Amino acid sequence: MRGPRLWSAETPNLYTAVITLIGPDGREVEHTSSRIGFRRVEIRDRELLINGQPVRITGVNRHEHDDVHGKAVTRAGMLQDIRVMKQFNVNAVRTSHYPNDPHWYDLCDEHGLYVFDEANVESHAFYQELSHDNRYAPAFLDRGLRMVERDKNHPSIIAWSLGNESGYGPHHDAMAGWIRHRDPSRVIHYEGAISFDWSKGQGGTDLVCPMYPQIEKLIAWAKDRKSADRRPLIMCEYSHAMGNSNGSLADYFDAFEKYHGLQGGFIWEWVDHGIRQRDAKGREYWAYGGDFGDVPSDKNFVCDGLVWPDRKAHPGLHEYKHLAQPVQVEASDARRGLFKVHNRRWFTSLKDLRGTWELLVNSEVAVRGALPALTAAPRQTQKVALKYPALSVPAGAEVHVTFRFFTRAAMAWGDAGHEVAWSQHAVPGTVFKRSVPVRAITSVATQAPVTVTQCNIGWQVQAGALEFTVNRASGVLENVTRNGHLLILRGPQLNVWRAATDNDGLKLFEFVNWGGARLLTDCLKAGYNRIECADTKVAVRPTRQNGAEIVIRQRWLCPGAKQFITHTHTYRVGADGSLAVDNSFDLDRRLPEVPRLGVSLVLPAALEQLEWFGLGPWENYTDRKRGSVVARHASTVTEQYVPYILPQEHGNKCDVRWLALHDGTGHGVRFCADGRLMEASASHFTAADLYAAKHTTDLSPRPEVHVNLDYGQRGLGTASCGPDTLPQYRIPAGKYRLGFRIQ
Repeated sequence: MRGPRLWSAETPNLYTAVITLIGPDGREVEHTSSRIGFRRVEIRDRELLINGQPVRITGVNRHEHDDVHGKAVTRAGMLQDIRVMKQFNVNAVRTSHYPNDPHWYDLCDEHGLYVFDEANVESHAFYQELSHDNRYAPAFLDRGLRMVERDKNHPSIIAWSLGNESGYGPHHDAMAGWIRHRDPSRVIHYEGAISFDWSKGQGGTDLVCPMYPQIEKLIAWAKDRKSADRRPLIMCEYSHAMGNSNGSLADYFDAFEKYHGLQGGFIWEWVDHGIRQRDAKGREYWAYGGDFGDVPSDKNFVCDGLVWPDRKAHPGLHEYKHLAQPVQVEASDARRGLFKVHNRRWFTSLKDLRGTWELLVNSEVAVRGALPALTAAPRQTQKVALKYPALSVPAGAEVHVTFRFFTRAAMAWGDAGHEVAWSQHAVPGTVFKRSVPVRAITSVATQAPVTVTQCNIGWQVQAGALEFTVNRASGVLENVTRNGHLLILRGPQLNVWRAATDNDGLKLFEFVNWGGARLLTDCLKAGYNRIECADTKVAVRPTRQNGAEIVIRQRWLCPGAKQFITHTHTYRVGADGSLAVDNSFDLDRRLPEVPRLGVSLVLPAALEQLEWFGLGPWENYTDRKRGSVVARHASTVTEQYVPYILPQEHGNKCDVRWLALHDGTGHGVRFCADGRLMEASASHFTAADLYAAKHTTDLSPRPEVHVNLDYGQRGLGTASCGPDTLPQYRIPAGKYRLGFRIQ
């Protein structure tokens, strides 16, 4: 055949080959058929090439799992996996750690996924022994041989994997040698061959394929120009997705973009391995190790996927989707509306997509429009010029332009109109005419002064329609009302604790500092979960312009470390009922880093409606926020709950300008960042509730609303099995400030 349409994950072109068995007499005895595809796989100059192109591997490791049938996976379940993977820009799968159901490869051929097909070879407890024991040589070779012979006609398979974590010995080299002779059209993958030295193991792997490497080590490898090793680096496993995880994915992708030879990898892993169960009250939950009387077990360590067992996406998968998206927009000159649309695909143009743009002023959509027809060829760029409307925007307003890209027609894996990519850019507000909001001007001299009256527990403060109590003993504001409507039950109080993520430490295990996750151990030893207020000093004094100032200085003892955190919160009450809050934190330098630093408040149950101007709509953290957009988001407090199979910290929002809670009828409260942007969250659960729970059904929502306003939270990292949170995303002991206004 001349000039066949080539197969790739972007263009899964298939042909049907018909094979006929002809008898000695010339009659056709039997017919069979097979779908085949044409594509070329090769390695050249530290690149794995598919049809001559260095395709980035945005892959996942996938175990066969069904939350009802266990390992008895269904065809419908396999198709669901394929559809979700394609919708989230996943382009590759490693069949960890065994050849999969044959139907899986048919689906990968049809829909377009690159496959690393892995032999059923693993020997954890005898890591190095079996690969050197001659008695096991036939078993090693037999398993590799049968995999290749069964699956060799599938174009989706671009690499044969010799197994997983079974050391490295002559049996692996025997497998690799046989496979190379039998099928020279694909590459060989095996992490064990390079696990101790990335420059070794050429006989056992054509790829440098480490597990959970530090980003700095990847970069050092890529910058080593003296190495004669021309193999590309594709991570076998990385970004362990256990619970609230996948921190620093963007840092990995930044390295992929910048350094030649770094070609992506496979996230561990695709799905949480929970089994659907019902408790005594009939409530469904996902059970894990130890819930079936299985002792010993790995407990929740199998709940480490990008999707829940029902294949709904974890927030981390939205981050992956954005980083792997096939379209990116670059600002040439945002002031003049000039942008470049980059086609990040390797084989197809952007003609199958349509684009839109919208201009947001202080989170409100000012104008929407459609982009011109998208025509950029693979790896090419298309210029776009936007015509901004004549707007008058408030002085100091934030202006953003957001681009979105959707499928024009229905695909085999998704409906028409599916969003495949988005990009956002800040636009200087000086581009537009500036205006000053018209406000009613009332001289503060004519307003009634703030009144401060002593009472049994402290002071009663009134400023116009605003009233609250300052509790002398606890050092908090209580029962904050406006026009008689209760808005805050308990005001700001120091908070340095979060319900541990799996990456902070595995709370169900005897040793919570498994792998690199030592934060939980350090926090528990310091006593961050049980800090005690050692002393409180409150001063209330009048200020100029009829206002008042409340200064509360508290020292909190960390009982395990026997060191103090000093929290000074200052409230400036205006005669107009305004309330500005300044928090200074001084953490003794001998204390370990904190998982979060800020204040918590308690609001009445009626304030269920939630809005914020910041990153969203899904939860985000300092090292996992690239996939969140700056906008005005609306939700409810109840909807902030993220049901990780093992309950843990969730629901955080970064780069928050303001966060508001209200009852839907015009009564509520807004917290506005003053100076530095803040992090924030709202929940019906406390950190103690989440930390005590082992399953989602252990939780009962509290009626009141618990709000966290933070200087910051520690990033997520992937230390449950991989690198810990990078230093730039941590909060070491020291001095910090958090300011906000309450409206």
